[in-house]
This record gives sequence, C-alpha cells and structure tokens, in this order.
Amino acid sequence: MCGRYAASRRPEDLVGTFGVQQWEPTETLAPSWNVAPTDRVQAVLERPLKGAAAGAAAPDGPVRQLRTLKWGLVPSWSKSPEAAAKMINARAETVHEKPSFRQAFATRRCLLPGDGYFEWVTDAAERQLEEQGRKKRPRKQPYFVTPADGSVMAMAGLYEFWRDRTLPGDHPLAWWVSCTVVTTEAETTPLAGAAGDGGPQSLAEIHPRMPLVLTPDRWDAWLDPSRTGPDEIRALLAPPPAGMMRAHPVPTGVSNVRNNGPELVAELDGPEVGTLF
Repeated sequence: MCGRYAASRRPEDLVGTFGVQQWEPTETLAPSWNVAPTDRVQAVLERPLKGAAAGAAAPDGPVRQLRTLKWGLVPSWSKSPEAAAKMINARAETVHEKPSFRQAFATRRCLLPGDGYFEWVTDAAERQLEEQGRKKRPRKQPYFVTPADGSVMAMAGLYEFWRDRTLPGDHPLAWWVSCTVVTTEAETTPLAGAAGDGGPQSLAEIHPRMPLVLTPDRWDAWLDPSRTGPDEIRALLAPPPAGMMRAHPVPTGVSNVRNNGPELVAELDGPEVGTLF
C-alpha cells in the first residue's frame, strides 16, 4: 500500500519536469516530508481549462495542469466525504472494475509526484510477541523507498469530483477534487544497492504492496484522457523496470503525522527497532 510519502519538490521544478502548461501559484503547497491521508497534495493531470483560467485564447483540448487535490478519493456518487481516508489506494488488479474507481480509471488519471514513500516493518521479536498475544501494537521500523537515481517519483493516481449538495454552487467548498494512489504487487527483484547485509533485499520483504511508479515514457499515455479503452489503459499498469528503487531505514519520528522535516528521510546506519531481517 501507500499510506505516507514525501513531496518536497518545488512547483517550479515539477512544471518543468512534467511539461505542465497551466499552474496557479496561489495553489502552491509547502514542501512536506510526511504527507498523510486527507492532506492536500500536488497532482499532474490533463483536462480542458474552465472559468477564469481558460481565458480568450484557451486551447480546445486538454491542458496539462499542476493542481492541488485532497488525498483520499471521494466517488462522485458518494453521499458524504467521510470515507475519503479509506480510499487512499486503488489496487491495479481491480481498479478497472471497482465502482469507486472504474470511471476515474477510464477518464481521470493523474500523476502524484513525490520524493519517495514510507513503509513500516515489524521487528522479528515484537512480531513474535504479537503472535503470542502478549503485545497488541508492536513497534515498527519505517523505511523510505525512493528512486535510486534521485529523480522525482511519479505515482500513478486517479482523481474525482464530488459535489457537496449542502452548499450553494458558488461556495468555495461546494466541489471537492480528491485522488487516490494506484498500487501493485511489490517487486521481489533485488533493490538497488542491496548488499545482503541483513537489510531488506527487495520491496516485497518490506511490504507486499507498493505504489505503481510510472517511468517518463508512460506519462503521456497515462495522462491522456482520450485513452478510454480498458485493455489499452490496463496495459499501462505494468510495474516499472526492476532495480529502480532503493530503501533505507529512517527515524521512527515519521510515524507521528505531526512531525515534518527533512530529517524524517535521513538514512540511518541501521534500524532503530530491533533486528528486522
């Protein structure tokens, strides 16, 4: 799964990296090293411009935009937004058929830029205590998974619009624009830089799921809203090439959503929580 990630890139850098044509500086978000569900996040998407942003000379077709969305998808047919925190991930294997995601999968796909994502591993001794019923909440060691070459991580995402019928149409909160991260089975191939020193050797050893990270050669096709054929889109759900990601242990302070700073992604010499592997 993906339940927390870091996103510290400047909007100006994302505009250049993703070929963004439209960006509203008033929507700029501060860098975050601990993005949590229901937070506002930056997303790259393609759709026609509307309202004041369109202007007199706006192109007729979709425009690549950098937008601010809420992480936790609220389906358009939902009666309330309360389930948003449960819709932070969509499984690649079933996203085309699940009622909450299938329409967004067909026409409203986005990229969610980040530095990397966090995943937690339970210490072997504490896992044993949990299995014996002697401990209900074992301590877990967080790992930061990030592109080995330091490039931006582009997670496949979906977005959706939800109308709050309790508010008038011109109210600034009348419309919610929310998103979810598409996940896939974690790689079993060796991590970049894995040294066989007792640490995790693959992403699957950290967690059975991982965000679907799209390489630049698939960005255009994923964002193109004119691609609506299920088989054509599902072909884009293939995992990235092996060996693109590396993982390292980070301070347990990231487990508290109130903590936020570059120290949360700092690489530790070893896990803080016991012996994990």
